[in-house]
Amino acid sequence: YCTCLIAHYFTLSAAGVTTGCGWLSGRCQVVAIYLLTLGAIQLGIGYSVGNMTSKPDRDVLMQDFYVVESVFLPSEGSNLTPAHHYPDFRFKNYAPLAFRYFRELFGIKPDDYLYSICKEPLIELSNPGASSSWFYLTSDDEFILKTVQHKEAEFLQKLLPGYYMNLNQNPRTLLPKFYGLYCIQCGGVNIRLVVMNNVLPRSLKMHYKYDLKGSTYKRRASRKEHAKPSPTFKDLDFQEMHEGLYFDADTYNALMKTLQRDCRVLESFKIMDYSLLLGIHVLDRKLRGRGGMGDSKRQGGQKVLYSTARESIQGDGKAAEPLPDTDDETLGGIPAKHKDEKLLIFLGIIDILQSYRFIKKVEHSWKALVHDGDTVSVHRPNFYADRFLKFMGTTVFKKIHRKFNASLLFSNGIQFK
Repeated sequence: YCTCLIAHYFTLSAAGVTTGCGWLSGRCQVVAIYLLTLGAIQLGIGYSVGNMTSKPDRDVLMQDFYVVESVFLPSEGSNLTPAHHYPDFRFKNYAPLAFRYFRELFGIKPDDYLYSICKEPLIELSNPGASSSWFYLTSDDEFILKTVQHKEAEFLQKLLPGYYMNLNQNPRTLLPKFYGLYCIQCGGVNIRLVVMNNVLPRSLKMHYKYDLKGSTYKRRASRKEHAKPSPTFKDLDFQEMHEGLYFDADTYNALMKTLQRDCRVLESFKIMDYSLLLGIHVLDRKLRGRGGMGDSKRQGGQKVLYSTARESIQGDGKAAEPLPDTDDETLGGIPAKHKDEKLLIFLGIIDILQSYRFIKKVEHSWKALVHDGDTVSVHRPNFYADRFLKFMGTTVFKKIHRKFNASLLFSNGIQFK
């Protein structure tokens, strides 16, 4: 079976696919994933992270951000590695001490991290963004594993020292929370993965999902996307389907303050072309919508600190707790309203591993010749951030001045005060 896959891989390589340090996309990713299998990836993470537990805690040093630990795992096993039924492979763990610090900052214990990622098979998800990445979810809803390109992995490594400083100053953020960066190599194939926080809980149906950039050029979901069971819509779709999501003044101010701070951080790193992933659960459809995204339920809410939308803008350093008498039905969502509908909002900034390099400058210049330059998604980081914030603060999120008490949201059967 593996021989057939390898033969198929080399056949596809004639279509412009590279080996070694190159990146596989499209159909070749399918071959690579099947060849290496998710089980081998879980085994590699289990071995590498488990091996870190024997190393003493110490302060993170600058050189720790650039360390790459590599281990070869032959199928027959060795003095250091277990035997397994996958092809021989090499596994790399990037900046292991730095990522261990990040996990500790968010209250993730090594045993819990390994249990989440390695105990049960990973669940494949559809891609909510425009990239060619593959996404996998842990069965307990805690973590997302995302494949990244070689350049994106390199950029994340360069970003780590600044990311470390930003998290130390402010762990309450809507930016992606990175918990690990890994690479698995087998037969000349490289697959790089980053482990991140999960923004959208599967145990609560998202009646609407949006990938928003604040741009209008080609920012409408395709017919193919519309046909999916759980489509991800875009900016123009939002403007047609919603008149804005309304929050009480305190929540709106906290949300926009968090977004402004995060966008300035991204701008300082010259990052652009990111999106806001927005999930909307309509409370009035609760009985029809529970568990619509899957059967797995998160027991007692997410355990990771600052991992929910509500904590990310209003966190107090404690793990997420359910509102009084809610039976944990909010799952950390932010209360909002749209017309007469009561909503829970889940959100996070995604796709931040894009820097404004030469290729993006050329892409913007070419598009600007044909279209209004201010409407295209690829733009200078400062302009991109300003346009993004303006769209979010005026079109997507709106303020209602009459306060409603979130703690009373679910009393007497899901009612707003």
